[in-house]
Amino acid sequence: MTFRGLLLFLNFFSLKTFVSRFQIVASVAKIAATGLVIGTGFYMLIGKGETQNLQHPFDGSNWSIGSIVSALFSCLFAYDGWDILNFGAEEIEKPRRTMPLAIVIGMVCIGMIYVAVNFSYFVVLSTDQILSTEAVAMKFAQVALGKADFIMPIFVALLLIGSMNSTMFSASRYLQAASKQGQLPTFISGINPITDSPRSALVVHILIAMVISFAGDPSNLISYVSFAQWSQRACTMGALIWIRFRKWPVHPEKIRIPIVMPIFFCLVCTTLVVVTIIDNFSSAAVGLGRSSTDVSGVLGAAIVYKRAILS
Repeated sequence: MTFRGLLLFLNFFSLKTFVSRFQIVASVAKIAATGLVIGTGFYMLIGKGETQNLQHPFDGSNWSIGSIVSALFSCLFAYDGWDILNFGAEEIEKPRRTMPLAIVIGMVCIGMIYVAVNFSYFVVLSTDQILSTEAVAMKFAQVALGKADFIMPIFVALLLIGSMNSTMFSASRYLQAASKQGQLPTFISGINPITDSPRSALVVHILIAMVISFAGDPSNLISYVSFAQWSQRACTMGALIWIRFRKWPVHPEKIRIPIVMPIFFCLVCTTLVVVTIIDNFSSAAVGLGRSSTDVSGVLGAAIVYKRAILS
């Protein structure tokens, strides 16, 4: 609660004043933590020849489609953040040049880093050790770092605060954008004239997050939120494909990508959603109620958008 209040206060000011600087600190902590894990893992592999955990890495795996999708949901939730940049396009200088570069370079670098991190985990920890702990990084630090394991909780805390900050940044922007388009109450679209911060949207987001945080078990919440999130993305990609094929007029500063990319992404999102409904309907049912509002929102947005064009 304290950190939420502090981050809310920071986000009340300009992006360049506090938020971006704090995010740089969180990013440095993330790089330091991942660098420590990677360096330690490769030292154990090359320097000490620790390879026993790599002999049969997939023993005991469940290859059913439902289990794979459930694992993907947890994985995609854990590594979420790849889409944060899109929500701040209006606050980025030269977005048509900056965003493609940032997305490509960022995604490639982050992908390589986290593959190396997970590989390092498996070098040091056995499969049973990984499955038996809820904090893999802490277990890794205890086994590999010994008395220096106190460093890892500090890094993880900074990472979590940074993740919370980026979520607050993105969620407030799309709440504000939806309100600006007439899809949410008008007061949410308010922007401070001095700092350009969507303060009303920030407060609304914090209130919603506080209510949801008391709703139940975190693992169930991840399942519900992931289902709703990916069904929302499927609807969003479907709307984008529809706009492209109907050739509706869009913003002159648009960033256009090959149509095959949103089609492929829409198929991935739809597959995740459909398999979850078939294999684990009890978890999907709660998300269906949430995602139904997304479908209504997309249809409503299309109607509002078309009326705006005709008028």
